[in-house]
Amino acid sequence: MDERRKVPRRRVLKEGKIVYADGLRVLDCTIRDISESGARLLIANTVGLPDAFLLYEKSSGVLHPATIAWRQANAIGVTFTGPPTSINDPANRRYARLKFA
Repeated sequence: MDERRKVPRRRVLKEGKIVYADGLRVLDCTIRDISESGARLLIANTVGLPDAFLLYEKSSGVLHPATIAWRQANAIGVTFTGPPTSINDPANRRYARLKFA
């Protein structure tokens, strides 16, 4: 299979959370591949998932704005649409509870 990504992803096994509806909705996910431009996420079900959301990378405390590039029954590929920010950033105060979830 040819690699079509501009930036190669590295394999990881990290806990993540998909955050949308201004932080009111949170879905657990597993981050399987990641790069500076996107990631592959495993989730229980992709039905009802919005096209744009924040990906919270629990181990590093980073929020990535993301959009869905492709969907499968229990996996999605996302493209990061902006720079990552820290969960501790004052602008992300409404997401602070994610640190304890």
